[in-house]
Amino acid sequence: MKSTKAIDTILFDLDGTLIDTNDLIINSFLHTFDRYYPNKYKRDDVLPFMGPTLRETFGSINPDNVEEMIRTYRTFNLANHDLLVKEFNGVFETVRTLKESGYKIGIVTTKMHDVVIKGLKLSKLDQYFDVIVALDHVTNAKPDPEPIMLALEQLGSKPETAIMVGDSYHDILAGKNAGTKTAGVAWSAKGREYLEKFEPDFMLESMADILDIVEASQQ
Repeated sequence: MKSTKAIDTILFDLDGTLIDTNDLIINSFLHTFDRYYPNKYKRDDVLPFMGPTLRETFGSINPDNVEEMIRTYRTFNLANHDLLVKEFNGVFETVRTLKESGYKIGIVTTKMHDVVIKGLKLSKLDQYFDVIVALDHVTNAKPDPEPIMLALEQLGSKPETAIMVGDSYHDILAGKNAGTKTAGVAWSAKGREYLEKFEPDFMLESMADILDIVEASQQ
C-alpha cells in the first residue's frame, strides 16, 4: 500500500506532458518510416511508439537498421524542433507556482539530455528544474524504476512522498515500480481512456490540478 505522507516532490515526463511535442514526434516518426517503408505508416500507426525509447521502437520493426533509423529520426527532430513544439496551457504557471511554493521538482524522460534542454529553453521552463534525468543518464529507461530512483536520489526525496506525472503508460508503470504516486494527463495524445487502463492514482484535466493534489496531501 502507498503511504499517505504529504507529497513534497513532483517528477514530470517532458514530451506530451510539459511541452506539446506531439506533432514533432509524430512527424519525426513518419519521416523516418517513409524513408524505409514509403506510404506504409499513417499518423495513428505511430501513436503506440510514443513513450518507448527509439531503440525499442525501431528495434522491434527493423533490427538491422536501428542506429541508422535513430539518426534519421533525430536529424529531422532537431531540424524541426522549434517549428513544431508548442506550449500546453497552464503548464508554465503551474510549474512556477510549484517551484515558488518550495516543492522539489524534476524531469524524468526517455529523451536525450541535449534535446531536453532545447525544449525547456524554448518553453522557458529551464529556470525551474534543478534535476533532469534523461535517457543518456541511465542504463534502463522507464518503465524501469531506475530513472525515477535516480531523480529522487538527486533531489533528496523518497518514493512515498513523490508523484510521477506523465502522458504515457511508461510513466505510470515507472512510478508504480518505483513506489511513487502517479498522475496521468488527460491531454495525452493516446487519449485519456487509454491511460486510465493503467490505473494512475490521479488524472489531471489540466496541469493546475496537480496543485490541488499536492495541497490536499499536506492536510
